[in-house]
Amino acid sequence: MSQYPVRINKFISATGYCPRKEADRLIKAKQVTHNGEDCRLGTLVEAGDVVIVQDQVLDHKDYTDRQHVYLAYHKPVGVTCTAAPTVKNNIVEAITHEQRIFPIGRLDKASEGLLLMTSDGDIVNKILRAENAHDKEYLVDVDKPITEDFLKQMASGVEILDTITKPCEVSLVAPQQFRIILHQGLNRQIRRMSSALGYKVQRLQRLRIMNIELADLPAGEWRALSEEELAELKATTQNSINCNKFVS
Repeated sequence: MSQYPVRINKFISATGYCPRKEADRLIKAKQVTHNGEDCRLGTLVEAGDVVIVQDQVLDHKDYTDRQHVYLAYHKPVGVTCTAAPTVKNNIVEAITHEQRIFPIGRLDKASEGLLLMTSDGDIVNKILRAENAHDKEYLVDVDKPITEDFLKQMASGVEILDTITKPCEVSLVAPQQFRIILHQGLNRQIRRMSSALGYKVQRLQRLRIMNIELADLPAGEWRALSEEELAELKATTQNSINCNKFVS
């Protein structure tokens, strides 16, 4: 089956230039041209068409032949989850990979742990459309002893950001440490939930995203996903719907 025609946002993301959502933003900002003219979101790209994004001509071989990379990265505290070169300690600078890669979702600057990185804009789009079944597991230290009431409220739902968080799994690990498995990804969700209940997060580490585990990967290091991990990840995200920010 021919890989053309293809929608321009998918073409841009499949070349590894940026995720599809960012491609949409660039198109709307008129930073993308198709055969010398401004394009729209529904523009179709054919073989041989000239697509230029921010003055960079995209290579069709990157769309048809590109071998994407999929990485598990242990983000340290202090690294910012952005590919913008103007931001100090940005994640692309921290990893220095030979391919153009970007994070799938985010971890805030003060948090650490597992982050997935890839050159595949399509899988970014699918994972970020997660609303159900895409578990994310965290280990959290707080500033005072944890009560049974705190655990129950965290598990049942907390009012933040004009909504009530979805039920989740929470368990006590130590007097001031708990483990939590989220099924959604509101902005700074765990920190906001804890704060709403009178606690301040001292340390937040992501241990797992779906079937991918941080395990003993050292801070600042990355590894390629195994074939088994990648196959399961793609199978899990195949029918993803409902966009979510995937940030904690």
